[in-house]
Amino acid sequence: MTTKQPQPVFVGGVLLALLGAICFSTKAIFVKLAYRDTEVDAISLLALRMIFSLPFFVISAYVSSSKQTNVRFTPRQWLAVAVIGCLGYYISSLLDFLGLQYVTAGIERLILFIYPTLVLLMSSVFFKERIKPIQWVALVITYAGLLIAFVGEVDWHTGQNKNFLLGSLFIFICAITYAAYIVGSGRLIPLVGATKFNSYAMSFASIGVLIHFWVTSDTSLLEFSTPVYLYGLWMAVLSTVIPSYLVVQGIKRIGADNAAIVGSIGPVSTLIMAYFLLGESISALQLVGTVFILFGVLLVSKQKTSPAPVD
Repeated sequence: MTTKQPQPVFVGGVLLALLGAICFSTKAIFVKLAYRDTEVDAISLLALRMIFSLPFFVISAYVSSSKQTNVRFTPRQWLAVAVIGCLGYYISSLLDFLGLQYVTAGIERLILFIYPTLVLLMSSVFFKERIKPIQWVALVITYAGLLIAFVGEVDWHTGQNKNFLLGSLFIFICAITYAAYIVGSGRLIPLVGATKFNSYAMSFASIGVLIHFWVTSDTSLLEFSTPVYLYGLWMAVLSTVIPSYLVVQGIKRIGADNAAIVGSIGPVSTLIMAYFLLGESISALQLVGTVFILFGVLLVSKQKTSPAPVD
């Protein structure tokens, strides 16, 4: 029999998950501000985010591996953690940063937020998990909402439409790769533990990003202006490290399903912050699309245990 959480513990868990979701959603805002205020490119900005994040995850990995309850990785698990970590936070983040050059922060968050539906589809294709009728309804509602939001955002009368579609494609592929990360991590976390997996996966992803930067870029990480470093630091601390642990603690107190429902505040908080901090407009169709997407994702979340919000 499941023991019900005491009310203060549950409320505390809700607050942790809520704050974590809002912090995660600031990432797109910082990226757009950096593009607006500086000359930094996507891979350089991502490299700064990861290099500032890496010490926190290395320390966390060391602490989790030093515990008496630690279970050593097998060689196969080491490889899996490295591949899945790079897929989720190196490839996905790079695609996200590239896409944010062409789409608004609000649209970026709406596209990314469909990842639970992609997890559902991948689980069905690769692990033969049956999709229930109500889940098919949720899928239709979610993608109808995305289409509505797109109709309200695309300007068919200017040359910028091509860039918007390219940026949207980058973000959508990002959602696919992140969903693949969630599916893979869902198989590994029960074997190695959530904190240990997150710490090592993020460390491998950070190393992957830095290797990519050093191989492809002629720019030194010591040559940027002060605002670039500040945006990279804020993204690392406020949008990456802090929310990753807030959400883990929230899930621990209220469960993954409840945390996923609380995490639905992410797209809404992004729209609000983008309106006030970036001057992005909010159209009626975008709001309608947001409602559809939130409703569809919540239907999926109630039928299947959902992962933590996207970073």
